[in-house]
Amino acid sequence: MAAKRLKVIVTRKLPDPVETRMRELFDTELNLDDKPMGGEQLLDALGRADVLVPTITDRLDSRLLSRAGERMKLIANFGAGVDNIDVATANQRGIIVTNTPGVLTEDTADLTMGLIMAASRRVVEGANVVQSGDFQGWSPTWMLGRRIWGKRLGIIGMGRIGQALARRAKAFGLSIHYHNRKPVSPRIAEELEATYWESLDQMLARMDIISVNCPHTPATYHLLSARRLKLLQNHAIVVNTARGEVIDEGALANMLSRGDIAGAGLDVYEHEPAINPKLLKLPNVVLLPHMGSATVEGRIDMGEKVIVNIKTFMDGHRPPDRVIPSML
Repeated sequence: MAAKRLKVIVTRKLPDPVETRMRELFDTELNLDDKPMGGEQLLDALGRADVLVPTITDRLDSRLLSRAGERMKLIANFGAGVDNIDVATANQRGIIVTNTPGVLTEDTADLTMGLIMAASRRVVEGANVVQSGDFQGWSPTWMLGRRIWGKRLGIIGMGRIGQALARRAKAFGLSIHYHNRKPVSPRIAEELEATYWESLDQMLARMDIISVNCPHTPATYHLLSARRLKLLQNHAIVVNTARGEVIDEGALANMLSRGDIAGAGLDVYEHEPAINPKLLKLPNVVLLPHMGSATVEGRIDMGEKVIVNIKTFMDGHRPPDRVIPSML
């Protein structure tokens, strides 16, 4: 397809350097006002473009993809997760799907560690007291949080981000435990001094802090169900920077409000952008607006990955970050 410039439609505003380079390489249609596209707008784009560059806010389900135009050949997702795309339907239609893995690993691990610290030490709650003018001075029994050093961290999903988090957590004196589809290599396990738990239930019951770092797939939907959340100790803290659907958000909110779990740090939500109203009222919860990869460097790196995938496809080769149904 190198003989002509591909028609590329971008669904959201991307960093200026990324958009500029895309305009140089392709016949690119940008979304300068950054308003999310509705279903009809996405369908129109699928009918006019050779390549669609969506984000997590764009739900490309079977209904939409089954009506894509004949020229639609590549969906170059701006993001590592592809749970917003029906990859199986795209594959059936001969549409290649790519993502942007690896480039947001360190940024997301940084934020996850920050949430562990903030939730454990009541950082946001304390900052709110100062900013509201209610700080009355130091007290020996006020704003008591939990020590990080020496605690057990259970990581659900020991991929790139899980391992990057483990390296940070080890430096903070945390004992590393993890649940994964299979154990990591002996070399990595030794480096991280990580204990593998084949049984998620058994791990949950023993941890002080739980971090969710697995993708959202049909197999991980409500992986932390109401039943599993009840296995946690009442001093435990739950942190999620992966996908909201992995946790039963309603059950989590109820347990936090009753004090059955000590606290939570959440960057993602089950029905995003909507958030369970109970969570918004709880002082023992740190809530962030899905900003795990929100660094200038990370977003530019993601855009460069998108460009490489499109350019490789345009030159007649297999895109390096192709996603196929069997990978999910």
